[in-house]
Amino acid sequence: MPESYAQLLNGSVSNTVEPECDAAIFIINPAAGIDNATIEIWQGFNDFLTPRLVLVTVLEGMEMDFDDAVLLANRVFDQLLTPYLVLHNETGAPTGLISLSDLTTRDYSTTPPTVAEADEELVELVTEFRDEYLELLGDLDESAFATGIIFPAIPVNTQNGMGLDIVDRYLQELPSSS
Repeated sequence: MPESYAQLLNGSVSNTVEPECDAAIFIINPAAGIDNATIEIWQGFNDFLTPRLVLVTVLEGMEMDFDDAVLLANRVFDQLLTPYLVLHNETGAPTGLISLSDLTTRDYSTTPPTVAEADEELVELVTEFRDEYLELLGDLDESAFATGIIFPAIPVNTQNGMGLDIVDRYLQELPSSS
């Protein structure tokens, strides 16, 4: 699976720390966990302040979910920032995201994704998550990713493209993208 994400994101797959890489992207399947080799690679990038993103695969019918994967990653990596939460349709399929920074939703059941203001009920549901996100972000902004200070965790689904546009936006912040 890492190869398919590398191809989608115009990157490459490596099982070693590459000091000259622009950013490292770690893909986590919530059902599979995180192995020791991956943890060691993550820690190796600390020496270089390499920007890192964690992509969490979100698929319909998974027993473990985005939140479970982030909790695990917070224990074995550094503290992750979760700027988006997953939205599900009536059948439980992941179809969208809500931004905790501006409370907009992205509906990936349409092409291109439909961006809209979250309704009051949804805003109320995510208030605690948003408060935690804003507290973690502190005086920084999301551009601190490019300097290797914050580590965003983004829910992704290649079947409907969920989150891939957000990953691309983060990668565009890198100096090598200018």
